[in-house]
Amino acid sequence: MTVVLDTSALLAIAVEGPQRSTVLAALDADPMWAASAMALTEALPAIDRLTDDRYLRLDLEDAIRLAWDHVHVVPVDQRCLDAAAALARSQPVRLTDAIHFAAARRLPDPIRFVTFDPNHIGVAMGLGFDVVST
Repeated sequence: MTVVLDTSALLAIAVEGPQRSTVLAALDADPMWAASAMALTEALPAIDRLTDDRYLRLDLEDAIRLAWDHVHVVPVDQRCLDAAAALARSQPVRLTDAIHFAAARRLPDPIRFVTFDPNHIGVAMGLGFDVVST
């Protein structure tokens, strides 16, 4: 099985709380971790909305980048963007969210999709992913 992290799951790796233990348990259960290339791009500016403390921001970024070093990155190329556009037309998701799903669909089954975005859960299940959330 491949564990696929969306942006919310990537952020949860670095932030103390119940979501962190959920994502770490999912990662411990499987050695194959993946995410769309966009997950890091979304996660870094999200740090700035989590805290105003400059040093905490740096610590959070370090933790996310350290985890990212162990993630197989699915490229957001034209093939991925075309698949995301089709998903966004057929599913109740924003295009940016559809990119995460399109990237995950490029990986071999079975997929364990880790998300803490309630809008992602139903769509991920509909795509046949095993969903991990709180």
